[in-house]
Amino acid sequence: MPQRTQMLVSGKHVRQAVACCVGALTGAPATGWQVRAAGLEWTCWETLEHLADDLLTYALRFGLAQPMDAPRVPLRITSDRPGGPANVIFGDEQAGPEGLLTVVAACGGLLATVIDAADPAALAPHVFGASDPEGFAAMGVVETLVHTHDIAQGLRRDWDPPQDLSELALARLFPDVPVVDDPWSTLLWATGRLETPRRPRRTSWRWYGAPRAGSEPAGGFGA
Repeated sequence: MPQRTQMLVSGKHVRQAVACCVGALTGAPATGWQVRAAGLEWTCWETLEHLADDLLTYALRFGLAQPMDAPRVPLRITSDRPGGPANVIFGDEQAGPEGLLTVVAACGGLLATVIDAADPAALAPHVFGASDPEGFAAMGVVETLVHTHDIAQGLRRDWDPPQDLSELALARLFPDVPVVDDPWSTLLWATGRLETPRRPRRTSWRWYGAPRAGSEPAGGFGA
């Protein structure tokens, strides 16, 4: 039986990314959250809700006693307005941005805990193909880093996440993307958020969550 590889991205990296997000956005004036996030049709508030929704729904995929055999957990999905993000959870506007950041921190903590407790070889569904806990941890890191970028740009706040988080996420989900200049700018380019003199902005992109060579699928959706 082949030996499983050690997880490249784990719950601790999700927690680190979410903590950086919360630290960067805490204290932003409440009046600015209805401006559009950079590059999106959503407001900064809506984008942060979308991030919380991503983190939660990634965690739910590994919450069942048996591997999932359906494309998603059947929760009701809705949107607050035409063109807004379709979510299963929303923040309480009366709690303000700090309340919504608490929601993000809670959802990120849940994902981190579930990832570290799950069978490393379990598979769960994703629109880009089934992935394992390591893959979903990397997805949580990517979603957190790039959407914090979108929000920080909209709010005109500084955002410079740790390079190692981008490096790990690229190694796990973007094996086709060589690092140029530095991992963070490469991740922004890989997700269609940056252009450079050597690489025009991507108009479409995807990641690759399939288990890495050496991991041993435990069955489930897409196995």
